[in-house]
Amino acid sequence: MPRHVLVRTAGAAAALALLSPAVALPAQASPAGDTLVINEAYTNGGSANAVFTHKFVELYNPTDAPISLDGWSLQYRSATGTGAPNGSVALSGTVPAKGTFLVQGGSNGSNGAELPTPDLVAGGLNPAGVSGTLVLSNQAERLPALATGSVVTGDDPAVVDLLGYGTSNTFETTAASSPSANSDPKSMTRTDGVDTDDNSADFTLTGDVTPMPSSGEGVDPAPDPDPDPDPEEAIPLTIAQIQGTGDRTPYDEQLVTTTGVVTAVYSTGGLNGYYLQTAGTGGEAGSTEDASDGVFVYSRDTMGEVTIGDHVRVTGTAGEFYGLTQISVPAGGVEQLDEPGSVEPLELDFPLTAAEKEAHEGMLLAPQGDWTITDNYSVNQYGSLTLAPGTSPLPNPTSVALPGADAQAVMADNAEKAIVLDDGATTNFMRSPGNQNTLPYVDVDSPARVGSAVDFTTGVILDYRHDAWTFQPLGHLNDDTAATVQPVSIEDTRPAEAQREDLGGDVTVGSFNVLNYFTTLGEQFPDCKAYTDRDGNPITTNYCDPRGAYTAESFERQKAKIVEAINGMDTSVIALEEIENSAQFGLDRDHSLADLVDGLNAAAGEKKWAYVASPAERPALATEDVIRSGFIYQPDEVTPVGESVILDDQVNFDNAREPLAQQFRRADGTAKGMEGTDFVAITNHFKSKGGSGAADDNVDTGDGQGAYNGDRVRMAEALVDFADRMKEQAGTDRVLLLGDFNAYEMEDPIRVIEEAGYISQGAKTGEYSYTYGGAVGSLDHVFASPAADATVTGQDIWMINANESVAFEYSRHNYTAEDLYRADQWRSSDHNPILVGMALPGLEEEDPVDPRECVHPRDGGNPHEWKKCRPDEKPGKPGKGGHPGKPGKGKGRER
Repeated sequence: MPRHVLVRTAGAAAALALLSPAVALPAQASPAGDTLVINEAYTNGGSANAVFTHKFVELYNPTDAPISLDGWSLQYRSATGTGAPNGSVALSGTVPAKGTFLVQGGSNGSNGAELPTPDLVAGGLNPAGVSGTLVLSNQAERLPALATGSVVTGDDPAVVDLLGYGTSNTFETTAASSPSANSDPKSMTRTDGVDTDDNSADFTLTGDVTPMPSSGEGVDPAPDPDPDPDPEEAIPLTIAQIQGTGDRTPYDEQLVTTTGVVTAVYSTGGLNGYYLQTAGTGGEAGSTEDASDGVFVYSRDTMGEVTIGDHVRVTGTAGEFYGLTQISVPAGGVEQLDEPGSVEPLELDFPLTAAEKEAHEGMLLAPQGDWTITDNYSVNQYGSLTLAPGTSPLPNPTSVALPGADAQAVMADNAEKAIVLDDGATTNFMRSPGNQNTLPYVDVDSPARVGSAVDFTTGVILDYRHDAWTFQPLGHLNDDTAATVQPVSIEDTRPAEAQREDLGGDVTVGSFNVLNYFTTLGEQFPDCKAYTDRDGNPITTNYCDPRGAYTAESFERQKAKIVEAINGMDTSVIALEEIENSAQFGLDRDHSLADLVDGLNAAAGEKKWAYVASPAERPALATEDVIRSGFIYQPDEVTPVGESVILDDQVNFDNAREPLAQQFRRADGTAKGMEGTDFVAITNHFKSKGGSGAADDNVDTGDGQGAYNGDRVRMAEALVDFADRMKEQAGTDRVLLLGDFNAYEMEDPIRVIEEAGYISQGAKTGEYSYTYGGAVGSLDHVFASPAADATVTGQDIWMINANESVAFEYSRHNYTAEDLYRADQWRSSDHNPILVGMALPGLEEEDPVDPRECVHPRDGGNPHEWKKCRPDEKPGKPGKGGHPGKPGKGKGRER
């Protein structure tokens, strides 16, 4: 079975750990669950720092029957290649049911350990270390051709599975992350054997390189201790001596004996061990300088023999478990001591440098000062939060610093500050259907939002797991132990009633990314795969043309939250991003937009909302995405003037949604609205930061802006030109540029817009619209032209989504034992809406007219003065018996 299970994410870092045999694997492995997949690829065998001397590819069989490889092949094509693959090696043998098969390839040198005995040696398999494409084919002959771009299941009958990595031009949906160099000792490993036809989602780059042949006799990164060590040969050492002053124990693989007080025990949850700390350390006594007085004891055999506070001697093998120093202790390797010992939590201020953390690895700490949740994405799956010292979450680097060296300095600072608050376990709540425990740290009454303050109520252990520095509670945190090992209390920052700020003004405008609002469902397409809940029920689509809900029931859950959020925004105009372009499914282009408006009006109990219809002139359907942008509005507050306008620019927007402009006018209860109150709103959804296929100035340079920055800059330049044309067409200088720009506040595309004179309204709020990788910033913006900015009366980023755990999203309905879905606005999307208020004076307020001059020209009045009369001051038409200039029995004239 695949051993790899994604265990934690800390910021952008992720790692893999050994899957316990007791954890059930998902039924689905390949998309159809009926054939082999590439499970792990190690491409740097023999290089400097290599883990193993040879490259390898590991295959996995998800089915209940063996699969013969006779007549099959593994093929490789270079990252920039076209046509046929560069090489092919024939396969033979059998992959057992639910088993693996190890193919040994070539080597770059002599560094590293020998692989476990492979099932097949194929010296001709020699993939490049950092970029390329591996193909598992059901034919022995080299493929005569292989398409570039995305090649997924069913595209080529001879391609059973494909792994594109690095900057390869061929991949499944998007390429997998790859080693940064031949000296980077990592492999690309599929998580849980799951194949979603997206290499970047399915594979994780990890230092946990675990080749496994069909015999099952692989390399265990956490081997059970030697069952028969000779205590007489053990070196007596203090814990500080075992830890040493560096990042590795100086006694690696040596038999040692030491004493300490048990400070934490993890007899359930998968950590399989306990922590020891030298008696008398911690508290006011402090600790050994430059070396830790605490250490992890990995011992399945003895973890049930100790309790917190025991003073014991252990004998076992010192070693490193992916950055964590530990002692592996066999049965009989622990002895209770007669003399008492005690340890007090060491009060410590954070942040600490890497060396300072190493000097306290494994110790019982009492973290001091203020702490704040900076990431809650992983709590839904792995029961962990990421914390930052201080009173605010960590900033996205390019939200507060210019791209390049300044942003990289913020990245380094963030990495030093971030600490994962774990749950003392390796449980994957989404992949353990038998797990009946509720999620730690988060529930309906305690949402654990990004930005929430955290107070420590017990000591915690500082350790290093899953590529991240971690605070562990003193035991496995679950329903049964929460009363004793819950290490923190968390501030509830969610208001009792979600009400946006009072924006002032007489017209309000907002922007909202509605998280793939699709009325076209996955269940309507037989080939569309689904992400499923813990009972196997389909919830959302899995890389299909419909991008939202899979079933009608799931869509109603999504719709209920979106409707609640938009009615709560209650703005005159809302620009929407990520709504279905229904024309792509043979429907009217506005079908989903109309459905949303119907839902809003039904919930409001009146015809409160309307939508701006698509214009007659629009881009060719083949050039448009399946998602689009749109406008909805409240007719009692504003009136659209003329048709909307789409910028049909397939040079600059060939990989993004085209901007959509609409002129609006303040309504004031009249048919055409109040003249002189016009403004233009232009909604946008720029290209995302995903790096698949990026070339030239779109390649991610590491400056903090991600991939496709060049395209986003060109989009910003085209948008500014489009706005200038719209000003001229509409006859007003009041323009709002709003939407999801996929660029943070200090990035190049935003500076293009601001250098053109537009003023960021979100920047005035001091808030953020998005959280990613343990940091916060704004991808969503409203930029006002100087004339529009002069009318702005207030701004707000409504914090209802990005701060919330994904556990509350409709897409995670029934994913864990406690279903946190509610039909409310919380986590209705992953973006926070942004809103502004505007005071728009009419012509009569700019040039008031004496009401006595409001005489219709037919009655001798001045046409110019009549034009400027306010509607409530315009007299009625002369009726029967009426007098010129005075109300008669006729209906008052409206303009």
